[in-house]
Amino acid sequence: MSVRHALLAFLSEGPTYGLQLRQEFEARTGDVWPLNVGQVYTTLQRLERDGCIVSDETAGDDRQKRYRITERGEAELAGWLDTPTDHVAPPRDDLVIKVLVAARLPGTDVHAVIQVHRRYLERLMEEWVQLKEDEADGDLILELAVEAELLRLDSMIRWLDTADGRLQSPSGVVEEKVPTIAPMLRRRVVASR
Repeated sequence: MSVRHALLAFLSEGPTYGLQLRQEFEARTGDVWPLNVGQVYTTLQRLERDGCIVSDETAGDDRQKRYRITERGEAELAGWLDTPTDHVAPPRDDLVIKVLVAARLPGTDVHAVIQVHRRYLERLMEEWVQLKEDEADGDLILELAVEAELLRLDSMIRWLDTADGRLQSPSGVVEEKVPTIAPMLRRRVVASR
């Protein structure tokens, strides 16, 4: 998630203070991703250093600064909004790595490992569904954030089910054959690192 670009987006609507930017971030993301105030000010310092924003001292209070976006910041924001997120290289997902490593770890019951994580993801899904039912109540932003998380969790459960089924062999031993991927995809993944 790009806090940097979210802050630029909020500043594109007009000058504001750091604490207001934090509140705006949380409100616009359905209060799903809490943001540390220190992270806001660190990001603002970097944006100012990079010439994307400028700060103005407010009258009567030297401690509070009001920030506004610059032309350079507007250009960076526009570029971020118009550039598709890079999905060529798969993200390093701890759960995927754990299952792949466990599949070849002697003495490890991979099925048991998968089931522990599957049950955990199912509980998380139930909590997100409950959050949607209890809190969303017409809040479209929260509903969209919850739906994104539910779909992500569902896809991980489906992957776990697929992995569990494929890792089961008649002998109960994982085959040693390493699956191949298309050479072009392999080159793209390696090149992106």
